[in-house]
Amino acid sequence: MGTSITTCLLAAGHPVIAFDKDISRRRMLRRRVYALLREMRLEKLVSKEPAALTKKLTVADDLGAFGETVLVIECIFEDLDAKRDILRKIEEAVGPEVLIGSNTSALPVTELQRGARHPERILGIHWAEPAHITRFMEVICGNQTDVSNAERVLRFARRWNKEPTLVRRDIRGFITNRIMYAMMREAFYLVENGYATPADVDRSVRNDMGYWITMAGPFRFMDLTGIPAYAAVMRDLLPDLCRDTQVPMLMQELTGSGARGVSNAKGFYSYTPAQAKRWEKRFLEFSYDIRALALKYAEKPED
Repeated sequence: MGTSITTCLLAAGHPVIAFDKDISRRRMLRRRVYALLREMRLEKLVSKEPAALTKKLTVADDLGAFGETVLVIECIFEDLDAKRDILRKIEEAVGPEVLIGSNTSALPVTELQRGARHPERILGIHWAEPAHITRFMEVICGNQTDVSNAERVLRFARRWNKEPTLVRRDIRGFITNRIMYAMMREAFYLVENGYATPADVDRSVRNDMGYWITMAGPFRFMDLTGIPAYAAVMRDLLPDLCRDTQVPMLMQELTGSGARGVSNAKGFYSYTPAQAKRWEKRFLEFSYDIRALALKYAEKPED
């Protein structure tokens, strides 16, 4: 995700310093960013030539290069100890006024702040992949985050063409992941207990929730379609929903077999390598299309 975040920041006109401890990824970064910026230009999401934008990219081999920055975004793998370690190293490399954001999907920001020299400037910045296309962003306050620092990141995010949400109190998983994983838990329950296949679940969700959710979100959708009916369904249905706390057995079996999805053509569905590539291409095309649709129906201040 670091590559698409770098692309997003360059597309917004920022000078960007990128660091990766892996020398092979550092060597490939400029080429990969150029390719993403070229796609954005073809989709009319940027007006400048990719070559002009990539001139603002510096690829560094040492964290000391971040010394003069305004904001540092950490986006390593989702491991609390590893993230704490890199955040401490970033703090050693930058001044006390530099904002530090952690791109985390679920880790409590308060836990990331523990032991920090300046915890008030550490916050969560939750991106969605592909980060250079999606409008999504959550900015999360830990218990020690200065809210004015979060508000600064919200202003940055709007410049990045995001429609950001401020998560005012720290909670594991934040907003969308708590809702999404509750849905996934129920999806596994239906499949593992023989009520439906993965394809059945996907089809139903895609053609119901998938039809309205880009425009409305759950609370707006209830307003649009009549609140009392939802209260009546909740009384009967909520006690019957899955409340398991363990990783579903189907997920354990898949991950144990080495399945990673389309990246290795092995997942809940069977893919040939060619089919996996086609699905990756479809997802990218869809991401551009859904961005255009989201902009068309985005909430405006007068609403």
